Amino acid sequence: MSAVFYNFFICLLIMINHIIWSSACVFQTNFKLLIWAGVLSCLIWNGFAHDCIKANAKSCGECIQAGPNCGWCKKTVSDFLQEGEPTSARCDDLAALKSKGCPMEDIENPRGSKQVLEDREVTNRKKGAAEKLKPEAITQIQPQKLVLKLRVGEPQTFSLKFKRAEDYPIDLYYLMDLSYSMKDDLENVKSLGTALMVEMGKITSDFRIGFGSFVEKTVMPYISTTPAKLRNPCTGDQNCTSPFSYKNVLSLTSEGNKFNELVGKQHISGNLDSPEGGFDAIMQVAVCGEQIGWRNVTRLLVFSTDAGFHFAGDGKLGGIVLPNDGKCHLEDNMYTMSHYYDYPSIAHLVQKLSENNIQTIFAVTEEFQAVYKELKNLIPKSAVGTLSSNSSNVIQLIVDAYNSLSSEVILENTKLPKGVTISYKSFCKNGVNDTQEDGRKCSNISIGDEVRFEINVTANECPKKGQNETIKIKPLGFTEEVEINLQFICECQCQSEGEPNSPACHEGNGTFECGACRCNEGRIGRLCECSTDEVNSEDMDAYCRRENSTEICSNNGECICGQCVCKKRENTNEVYSGKYCECDNFNCDRSNGLICGGNGICKCRVCECFPNFTGSACDCSLDTLPCMASNGQICNGRGTCECGTCNCTDPKFQGPTCEMCQTCLGVCAEHKDCVQCRAFDKGEKKETCSQECMHFNMTRVESRDKLPQPGQPDPLSHCKEKDVDDCWFYFTYSVNSNGEANVHVVETPECPSGPDIIPIVAGVVAGIVLIGLALLLIWKLLMIIHDRREFAKFEKEKMNAKWDTGENPIYKSAVTTVVNPKYEGK
Repeated sequence: MSAVFYNFFICLLIMINHIIWSSACVFQTNFKLLIWAGVLSCLIWNGFAHDCIKANAKSCGECIQAGPNCGWCKKTVSDFLQEGEPTSARCDDLAALKSKGCPMEDIENPRGSKQVLEDREVTNRKKGAAEKLKPEAITQIQPQKLVLKLRVGEPQTFSLKFKRAEDYPIDLYYLMDLSYSMKDDLENVKSLGTALMVEMGKITSDFRIGFGSFVEKTVMPYISTTPAKLRNPCTGDQNCTSPFSYKNVLSLTSEGNKFNELVGKQHISGNLDSPEGGFDAIMQVAVCGEQIGWRNVTRLLVFSTDAGFHFAGDGKLGGIVLPNDGKCHLEDNMYTMSHYYDYPSIAHLVQKLSENNIQTIFAVTEEFQAVYKELKNLIPKSAVGTLSSNSSNVIQLIVDAYNSLSSEVILENTKLPKGVTISYKSFCKNGVNDTQEDGRKCSNISIGDEVRFEINVTANECPKKGQNETIKIKPLGFTEEVEINLQFICECQCQSEGEPNSPACHEGNGTFECGACRCNEGRIGRLCECSTDEVNSEDMDAYCRRENSTEICSNNGECICGQCVCKKRENTNEVYSGKYCECDNFNCDRSNGLICGGNGICKCRVCECFPNFTGSACDCSLDTLPCMASNGQICNGRGTCECGTCNCTDPKFQGPTCEMCQTCLGVCAEHKDCVQCRAFDKGEKKETCSQECMHFNMTRVESRDKLPQPGQPDPLSHCKEKDVDDCWFYFTYSVNSNGEANVHVVETPECPSGPDIIPIVAGVVAGIVLIGLALLLIWKLLMIIHDRREFAKFEKEKMNAKWDTGENPIYKSAVTTVVNPKYEGK
């Protein structure tokens, strides 16, 4: 049995021990469920052991990267590795290494860890509190900074807490479409500043507002480039301002009156096509943080329009082919590169809005609701509101959209290093938990609510250079973030303690580290004893052949530096070993399809049986318990126990314990005549009783109750037989451990008494009389039935008879009338 199977059985034993302990402590535990869970855990653990072996690790660093349960034995070569075993045999799961004789202190098995560097508590404050905190002093996310040491395949978990702070500052920038169709909307927006300051004052005491406007790129075919249209793009006597792409009218300010004043001076402009250049304006608002005046607080961008939008690629209509560079190009608060760079793509906008923590509110008319709702699905932390035809409802729209956006928290992380994965599990309000993508967010959060996320970070491989990496996690739309420094465990501690040019590595031809030699360039072998030029030398091959054999390493390995390095089989449980790779652990005798019958370990093609087992396949059990009969005797004293099975010495007997005899009389019938002659001096053996029936001890008892009863150590048979006088006699027959037969017999037989004549005669007479009476009654009953039927028949015929009472059938009249046939009546 291989080391992996051994580990599996050890795991099962440990698991069963824990289950028994748990069951004793918590009796409600589902025992069967625990068993299956334990077996599954053992199988998973066993799978990791396979990964360790398959990795074929040449160093400790390669070993610990093979799996989280892989360890490296740094014990010296002569003490640990067997003949023919490669250096990679040092890498295995911990239980297997211990079973091979590697002490725990010599096993390198570094584990990952986490360390919190910055852990400020989330802020608890109330609106209107005397203490005024700067935005940077308010904490809504915890922890803020930590270090994760990652080992390949071993996840590190930490908890992230988020709490919406009350009275958190808000910056709101109102970006408005000033094309001609928005003329009536502009009139309502001119008084928006003070009204919005009052409404938002109910939410926060630190509110700032800004204003910007946009129209379209200032090239054909988006606008008319004739001089007159450039001065006034509107028709008739309408006084419109020159067209422009984007203008920052008012940077963020807490003065609502200033907003009303500057917006009141704005005029409508015009363009030729229906879609507007709003994406250019959004990009500049997002990336020009200094000019706009964004603070590290909640940032809201209200985008107000009654039309669609141009996006990347539409610039080709105006001969603009350069992709948008995502940089700020404001001069005197005007976007100056609209004629040079194309519109940004939606993905580009999503990136910049997310980088700058800006939450977008699309205030659009009913006509374009469907378009902007689709856009909202592509831009995280955005909302869509229906703008009335003249923007009269814009304040309520902004308040509702802000409440909707702020009630949801969605975590996002920066780009992960190659081979690193991250997973989230949310613990939201009212016990709502989720995983996968939904594990990143919590909804319906009110001010002051606290939610928690459990985050797992796993490294699936080591970076090529092993350098540290930094990732950040933050709630979308918030400036606060968690900074995580990732440190990868790709080498073992013992590697730093290695001895370069060590004498242990064949006169300094390698570095001795972690119990093995890491050879210098051009050197190979377990101890770096050969150069690469000597590998295929025939002289070296001679050391890898057994006497009188032409096979190198028994055809089960390679000859390297005059030593056999045994090859590995596809099944990692099957191992070649030995100086010439002549041994293996899978070619031993089998029983029931199992190597060594599952009752031993295969070593060098010979089974080493566990205690109480013997035989070439360990299929012969030395345990006599299966041969033990119910009477406590081995094979009922009629055979020998061989390999846990009774071999009956008397061919008449058979069965698991030689208890059955198909051709034998029963015990009672066999001893009936002898008991009868000895106890009652009668029977067929009366004349020869003294010669044939003295093989048992006989004891008389008064009654059947005094006979021995079942439960005594000796096997016992209760018998009931008839004697020559048809009397029943009772006895028991038993054989003690010394082989002596004992008979207990009831001294008085039970004889049947003679018949009582009187009751018999009386019964016969009574029976005859009763039978006669019964026959008479039956006859009388039949006659009554017959008479009734005849009477009924008579009555029926009487009713059916009909007599004519008007004429006498025998009456003849005295008058005779004669008619002359010739009379003509004249």
